[in-house]
Amino acid sequence: MSRDILPRPEPIALDEYRARRQALMAALPPDSAVLLPSASLVTRSRDSDHPFRQNSDFHYLTGFPEPDALLLLLPGREGGESVLFCQGKDPALEAWTGIRLGAAGAMKEYDIDEAFENAQRDERLSGLLDGRQSLYLPLDDEAAMALAQQVRSELMGKQRRGAMAPTRFVDVCAFIHEQRLIKSEAELTLMRHAGEISARAHCRAMQAVRPMLHEYHLQAELEHEFLWHGASGPAYASIVGSGANACVLHYIENRDLLRDGELVLIDAGAEFDLYAGDITRTFPINGRFSATQRAVYEVVLAAQERAIAAVTPGATLAELHDGVVRDLTHGLIELGLLEGDVENCISEESYRRFYLHSTSHWLGLDVHDVGSYRHGGEPRRLAPGMVLTVEPGLYIPDEDDIPEALRGIGIRIEDDVAVTVGGHEVLSQGVPKSVEDIEALMRKN
Repeated sequence: MSRDILPRPEPIALDEYRARRQALMAALPPDSAVLLPSASLVTRSRDSDHPFRQNSDFHYLTGFPEPDALLLLLPGREGGESVLFCQGKDPALEAWTGIRLGAAGAMKEYDIDEAFENAQRDERLSGLLDGRQSLYLPLDDEAAMALAQQVRSELMGKQRRGAMAPTRFVDVCAFIHEQRLIKSEAELTLMRHAGEISARAHCRAMQAVRPMLHEYHLQAELEHEFLWHGASGPAYASIVGSGANACVLHYIENRDLLRDGELVLIDAGAEFDLYAGDITRTFPINGRFSATQRAVYEVVLAAQERAIAAVTPGATLAELHDGVVRDLTHGLIELGLLEGDVENCISEESYRRFYLHSTSHWLGLDVHDVGSYRHGGEPRRLAPGMVLTVEPGLYIPDEDDIPEALRGIGIRIEDDVAVTVGGHEVLSQGVPKSVEDIEALMRKN
């Protein structure tokens, strides 16, 4: 296993964050405002907190890394269209929890037009929002809604002095999420990096595995590799499911023994600068697929490779999924797990006993990233800059009507794919997935 360290890519430039804010404001009425809170710290136990992770929408518009901040976007404001409230400088607290940027630091380091400390928020917020008719905010955020209601009440109480309160609250998330669906080249660079780190971690696990270890030993190998290359950690709870555990889609206990002759399914990805990798590979614990395991694996691999080949501008996720269903159903008939012809098995949905989920989801700042899957009432057409997963699988239950050799086999193969002008780019190609390549890598251990 290589112990080199991947060079870090350049962070997203401040000009890009500013352009995102300007694009959002351009999509809104001129008498509107945006109110968007950051994430807050979450207590883990008594006086310790979970590691802080910024709200994805807030990060997308600012890059600002601290908790308990509030962003206002005020289109057309002469004093600056972006205003940030943030934690104030406090040397006593900073000695315990780290240096804070403060208002001056936020303006200097993150290109914010104007910033104030949170201690000034109550006295300034209603004045900044006076005269804004429409207030755009995340309507499912209770704290944001409470703050918006407070501001409206304060301004309504000042109407005799000429104040104007917002007359309507509108969900801002749909506007931000539409922007986030199309990744910039800077974002794709970070996602390639997250994909490369994730791929190296999967290769490390393939080379470390052996019978009589536990699933958590492989989890440790994966997450060591994430941190070694500068990722913040896993983008989601790592799944290491051996034997029949692989048939549990979101199995995260990772505590069972790795047994000779069984497969292990790993679904894990690194988070780098908040962008997620998301890779799944399934491989034999002893380094060699049995004939039965190989037969099932080849069905899933063929379906996955054909689906990736179909990723191109103008295609839809529904079309990718339909193709995968057809391929997997044909394979299930060949394996003797379904009877009849392909069309009948699809129309009767008998394949769903073995394939329970969709083939793709968006990927970006969130593992299941934002952006609608339908546009104008129809399945959304793929366009350059979109990033999706392609992840077919077969999950064969351990039940009496299943041939014994097939019982408890779970296989999923997942890659991260960016849509390009001419077709697609696989961002996770650094980890092998053919039977021959997997076995060859494992022999190097």
